[in-house]
Amino acid sequence: MVFLALTSPLNLWADDFPKPFNTENSDASQTSPEDALKGITVPEGFQVTLFASEPEINQPIALATDDRGRLWVAENYTYSDRATNFDESMRDRIVILEDVDGDGSFDQRTVFWDQGRRLTSVEIGYGGVWVLDAPNLLFIPDADQDDVPDGEPIVMLDGWDDDAARHTIVNGLRWGPDGWLYGRNGIMAISNVGIPGATPDQRVPMDCGIWRFHPTRHQFEVVAMGTTNPWGMDWDEHGQMFFINTVIGHLWHVVPGARFRRMYGEHFNPHTYGVIEQTADHFHWDTNELWHDVRKDGVTVMTQTTDQAGGGHAHCGMTILQGQPFPSTLQGSVLALNFHGRRINRDTLHRHGATYTARHAPDFLKVADPWFRGVEILTGKAGELFIADWSDVGECHENDGIHRTSGRIYRLALKGPPQAERPAIGPASELSTQQLAEQVASPWEWLSRKCLLELGERASRSEIDPEIHQYLRTKFDTDESETRRLRRLWALHITGGATDDFLASCLDDPSEHVRCWAIQFLTETGPPSPTVLAKFQSMAHSDDSGLVLTWLASALRRLRLEDRWPVALALGSHQDYADDRVLPLMVWYGVEPAVLANPDQAIEMVATCQLPIVREYITRRMTLEMERQPEVIEQLLKRVTDPTTNSLVTVDVLRGMTEALRGWRKATPVAGWDSFSADNADSDNEEVRRLTRELSLVFGDGRALDELRTIAGDGGSALPERRAAIRALVLARDVDVVQLLQSLLRDRDLSRDAINGLAAFGHEETPKLLVSNFNGFNLPAQQAAIATLVSRPQFASVLLDAVSAGSIDRSLVSAFQLRQMQNSGDTGLSQRVSDLWPELAAQSQKKTTRIAELQAMLTPETLAKADTSAGRLLFNQSCANCHTLFGEGAKIAPDLTGAQRSNLNYLLENIVDPSATVSENFKLSVVLLDDGRVLNGVFVGRTEKTLTLQTAMDQIVIQRDEVEEMHESPVSMMPDELLSSLSDQQIQNLIAYLMLPAQVPLPDGE
Repeated sequence: MVFLALTSPLNLWADDFPKPFNTENSDASQTSPEDALKGITVPEGFQVTLFASEPEINQPIALATDDRGRLWVAENYTYSDRATNFDESMRDRIVILEDVDGDGSFDQRTVFWDQGRRLTSVEIGYGGVWVLDAPNLLFIPDADQDDVPDGEPIVMLDGWDDDAARHTIVNGLRWGPDGWLYGRNGIMAISNVGIPGATPDQRVPMDCGIWRFHPTRHQFEVVAMGTTNPWGMDWDEHGQMFFINTVIGHLWHVVPGARFRRMYGEHFNPHTYGVIEQTADHFHWDTNELWHDVRKDGVTVMTQTTDQAGGGHAHCGMTILQGQPFPSTLQGSVLALNFHGRRINRDTLHRHGATYTARHAPDFLKVADPWFRGVEILTGKAGELFIADWSDVGECHENDGIHRTSGRIYRLALKGPPQAERPAIGPASELSTQQLAEQVASPWEWLSRKCLLELGERASRSEIDPEIHQYLRTKFDTDESETRRLRRLWALHITGGATDDFLASCLDDPSEHVRCWAIQFLTETGPPSPTVLAKFQSMAHSDDSGLVLTWLASALRRLRLEDRWPVALALGSHQDYADDRVLPLMVWYGVEPAVLANPDQAIEMVATCQLPIVREYITRRMTLEMERQPEVIEQLLKRVTDPTTNSLVTVDVLRGMTEALRGWRKATPVAGWDSFSADNADSDNEEVRRLTRELSLVFGDGRALDELRTIAGDGGSALPERRAAIRALVLARDVDVVQLLQSLLRDRDLSRDAINGLAAFGHEETPKLLVSNFNGFNLPAQQAAIATLVSRPQFASVLLDAVSAGSIDRSLVSAFQLRQMQNSGDTGLSQRVSDLWPELAAQSQKKTTRIAELQAMLTPETLAKADTSAGRLLFNQSCANCHTLFGEGAKIAPDLTGAQRSNLNYLLENIVDPSATVSENFKLSVVLLDDGRVLNGVFVGRTEKTLTLQTAMDQIVIQRDEVEEMHESPVSMMPDELLSSLSDQQIQNLIAYLMLPAQVPLPDGE
């Protein structure tokens, strides 16, 4: 059911506040607020009203409520502007909206502050207003709550990036149940956060993830790292935190200290090794649909579209329905705004394994208005949902210009008079402390949170009456409801009434959630007492809750290094969680800093731990220190060959050693390796045999070299073994392998492996052989041949001769490879590339001109006639080495399946000018090696000895001492000239394929 409430125009613009203007180039006519409202499909039993719209509200990027239930709106007019092109005339502001008569639409409006420059968040509490205005976290005092700042903003934190990041910036202030102020940050640039005046070593580096700040201790810390661009979060009824994300997985459960999958780039800790995947068991876009899966006898029988899956990959804003007034069928529902899908997705949370999973439920709400861009959703005082609509037709990156003069806020509520829904109780700030203690467990979640916040604020000003603490303790001990007891616990903690003795007693509580919170609170301000440590160890052995075990693993990072091992060893005994998505990795993150400090304990854990990942990663960490501490590996090998050790440990030890030494040509053998390798050379496990051979080669065992040569050249050996043998011989720079590799060029199964191997050797016959055999290679081998030919200037000259003669099709040389040859440092080679591809010079003209030319060419009529099968082949040749589409391709760069591919302007900007917004993590590095190769790529791994470079074709591990020179380019790994080497017809085919909603077959014969 839909109701429309209109308001009369107000005095909107102060004399010194610049009136916003638009730069968007779209010709689309904006949907009126009335028509937009009519196009909203609401759930059964709900009704929606227009709470506010332009011109009274514009660009609503964030929402908050005060304890009176009024809506605070952050209006952002500077979004997508950067320091390099910042419009100094624009400012952002905070507006307060109040619905005095309760009709579902605001009727009172106040401008609180209008001096923002990159305003993304607003939150109320502790005597003022908290604001994220990059590069600062600001506090604007308003102790008398008269909606007029008491003074200038106070900078509480600075160092948030405000230049390189055009979007995915710091955002999202929310109060947690622990009394901390939480926020989020995106992946585009690294921030170095600290209090004003902090020195570099006192600052905390951060890009994507969740952080928190204590309002009275002024302490900042990173809570969890990873993902892409978190833009929405909430806590469930048990205080478990979840957040929503874009591009990769959408829903994540926050375990303090977690390291989540990143869209790209490295975690700051190079010894992370493994990352936690998303919580949800599904995606909200189609990642798996293939043409041949949905066709039968030439007829489409079933289609799983992105619309059915949820609408797309971009999520902004999240809330969890809980308490009054929501029906039981919706309790615990995660509601997330789907930016491109113009809807609210709904997920349901379930305990699974050691933590949670989330399942897909039917979408909650859909909007017909093509301008709808939901960016925030917030539960209000009466259980209503406020939905902020950015109201634009562009991509969230504002690639088509900025439309500043639009914005709506909708109010979604259960049917019935709004006044009747509201709790009959005044603002929290007007309640007595006793009333706050009573109402902190209110079934109205909004009221409960406001009372908790007010209790924390009062405790910061003066000591809370002991009788209040006694009341909360009594209710905690007697209340039957787990959720009510948790709220009493949070109130005790936030007001200083939760003593260590009380929290220690909570470790035996029947509620797993109470036990988790007790663990967190006992380790929040410093290492716990020996008594608590002993209790942690006991719980790690015997607690039957995987969630509690996970929180104990999370707490490891708070303990002294030597105190971590008893708890970690106990956690490692839980074989039932060996394959769990979260717990083993949390154990690893906790023990990693202690491995080198306590090698005896680390070795004991390898030998006894029932979590394979932990065994492998500890070995890997220790092996990296092998040259400085060879006795540690000697001791490890001796311990794991003990007859009492589980045989599966051997596999994990070998995996860990192999990963640590990946890219090493030679290493000094450690005592005990010969006997260890002899014991495993004839193992029944093929992986054990293979890894033992490869490690023996690194340790200089000539017998291993001979055996690998035999396997590589033996046509009767299994292909995986032959491939592994070739890789090992190439890594060892066995000069005798060159002749073998050249002889394998005509072997269809191994030609690509042979070509990749030949890239490491500058043999003068190699380029001639690659060119003469080129037309006999299959497509993967041809791509590998070109990658090998462009890696050395002398090889590249032979390739250019072949292109010039027409024996190799110029379209097979990618734009990335053209740029690689131009980056070689050989001016003659660069000139030849320019001569053969003259269109590259034209591409350096103004990119907007090129985009306009392509838009004129790529009309709907032209695209409708394009050959999308040929476009798919072009995608596989030019894009799939980095991007995934319809489940096919690599995961170096963002998955394109859920992107806004139907928006031609979005596609063209990102293809023609990919460096317009390039993360620090994704800039191109040019590396000159001592063997003459010039490699281009992005570093995705670093150790003391090696660097792992992600090129457009593969990951290459190089030794640091092989590098003669390297420098970072300010451009993206994706080249600007991607389309320049294609004909108009090929461009039409590729773009048409990229814009398809589902997969098509490759051309016949491909």
